[in-house]
Amino acid sequence: MPTEFASQALARVRDGSHFEWYVIPILVLVFYIYSVEVERRNWNVLFAGLAFWGMDWFNEIWNGLVFHFTQHAPMWATPGDSAYVILIGLNIEICMMFAFMGIYGAKLLPADKSLRILGIPNRWFLAAINSAGCVVIEVFLNAIDALTWDYTWWSARSPIPIFLFGYLHFYLVAYWVHDMESVRRKAMTVGAIFAFDAACLIVFGAVLGWI
Repeated sequence: MPTEFASQALARVRDGSHFEWYVIPILVLVFYIYSVEVERRNWNVLFAGLAFWGMDWFNEIWNGLVFHFTQHAPMWATPGDSAYVILIGLNIEICMMFAFMGIYGAKLLPADKSLRILGIPNRWFLAAINSAGCVVIEVFLNAIDALTWDYTWWSARSPIPIFLFGYLHFYLVAYWVHDMESVRRKAMTVGAIFAFDAACLIVFGAVLGWI
């Protein structure tokens, strides 16, 4: 049986009646952020941002599948107010945030890949720091029921799974793509991530109706 939070979020999934016009200027802001990187031909940051966003879609898909197979709760849900809830744990505001969050993360990277911070390779250090910061924000959002958790092993008392499987791999994949030697390889990798996401959305969403 679905939890109260899962039921609330599920009731809002792809319900267009909650649309708010503030979505449009935020969407334009996302376009602007990416257009700046294109203008500067900053392909490292551009593709890192897209890789980060693609990894979030992957997480949101498996989160929806957790709810489908358990019929109890997803790992996280978004039952609160939103202009549009895309999946049970993903609303349009979160989606657009993740669309440019990877850009921010990539801009923090030192040009020197071999640089160490406190003895730790800088890519790993920054991925860990950024992921930890994201977990702190999630704990706050959970405290006000904007982002809800129903499993004790995915909670403020058990933050390590959220750190590892909620964020760390986002940053590590984004930084991996950032440091690839050729633009062609970056594009192919990001294309593969989004192709996989799209296939899952079509199969599990449009065809099977599981998410």
